[in-house]
Amino acid sequence: MAARPPVSLSYRTTGSTCLHPLSQLLGIPLDQVNFVACQLFALSAAFWFRIYLHPGKASPEVRHALATILGIYFVVFCFGWYAVHLFVLVLMCYGVMVTASISNIHRPLMIVTQKITTLAFQIHDGLGRKAEDLSAEQHRLAVKVKPSLLEYLSYHLNFMSIIAGPCNNFKDYAAFIEGRHIHMKLLEVNWKQRGFHSLPEPSPSAAVIQKLCMTLMSLLLFLTLSKSFPVTFLIDDWFVHKANFLSRLWYLYVVMQAAKPKYYFAWTLADAVHNAAGFGFSGVDADGHFCWDLLSNLNIWKIETATSFKMYLENWNIQTSAWLKCVCYERVPWYPTVFTFVLSALWHGVYPGYYFTFLTGVPVTLAARAVRNNYRHHFLSSKARKVAYDVVTWAATQLAISYTAAPFVLLAVEPTISLYKSMFFFLHIVSLLIIFFLPIKPRQPQRQPQSANSVKKKVD
Repeated sequence: MAARPPVSLSYRTTGSTCLHPLSQLLGIPLDQVNFVACQLFALSAAFWFRIYLHPGKASPEVRHALATILGIYFVVFCFGWYAVHLFVLVLMCYGVMVTASISNIHRPLMIVTQKITTLAFQIHDGLGRKAEDLSAEQHRLAVKVKPSLLEYLSYHLNFMSIIAGPCNNFKDYAAFIEGRHIHMKLLEVNWKQRGFHSLPEPSPSAAVIQKLCMTLMSLLLFLTLSKSFPVTFLIDDWFVHKANFLSRLWYLYVVMQAAKPKYYFAWTLADAVHNAAGFGFSGVDADGHFCWDLLSNLNIWKIETATSFKMYLENWNIQTSAWLKCVCYERVPWYPTVFTFVLSALWHGVYPGYYFTFLTGVPVTLAARAVRNNYRHHFLSSKARKVAYDVVTWAATQLAISYTAAPFVLLAVEPTISLYKSMFFFLHIVSLLIIFFLPIKPRQPQRQPQSANSVKKKVD
């Protein structure tokens, strides 16, 4: 009887059960084993795709077709019969997309939802709006030619992003398939001044190796830390009723830190898959190094050293933030921050914890903005003051993020309320007091073009 729970847990999947023995051996649920297996196979397929289906060796149609076939196989392997619903919905949306309408379609795979709405708005910008009404970024990404069915299916179902994302722009993906992706970025640099007589050919190998090392480190950290500091600790009787307030703050921070490596693992591995296929080149930095972060979903160093709520969110789930900016923040006429948080909660799903997190994020974001705008300039007069300010704001940011994101991992209402009651709802109260008593300076609209990995307004 004692052995039944792990077996039941490992069978909780609608996809393939061929890896069930491995699932039992590792003590990891079968759906998670299937996910990792698909991503590792996608990594191998990506190298093969870049080498043997190079744009110089295969036509765009062949690259589109094989990327789609592999993607469909991965979905069937992970989701089984459930994948049929996905394919039907994607096909149903094709007719809507090419008429430049916007659809609000709920679907099991969140990445496909992002891509459908992204492409819908970009077609709407290209075919349904005047050029003078678009921002520079909207004009750059506007799709002015109707995608073919093959292009549409490849964009949504390709093997690189179908399982774990990230979302990307249709024009960038089309340029990658057609072999223009890297060339377009290289043309932005004067190579003759750097001593080159022809365009170089950047290799993603170093970037892929670096990201795979980070993936392995994240996996090891998650497997060790999540067992030592499980999320259930936040609703433990000692934590809720016996620990003092400072101890609760400390353990809240530690538990939320332990929960992050699984996101680092999934997103970094997905980024490596794209780079291995030759997708994700973003250009050349100031030191002349080739950059492969066009599709990066996070910057771990900037996350862990963030000194403001804004800086943290700008480097966490970057591509989702770019999507929210594209489909909501830039387009709603009133209260863009509030509507963006609400949309993010709706997109994530139906668990109440998601709504607690994103609705808590609204006052925290506004309060953090008010504090920064009113006080930061007082600490820039000397290096010592700036260091002191950075240390204090780093600690405040990390605790604020832990407090705000805790319901996201607790999921349910009862444990969330229990946690916040044990913390006296302190951040809610402090944020509201700041909003009421500190002036919130108006922000100037920004119209300059921005890359997807340097989005100014970030929320997830």
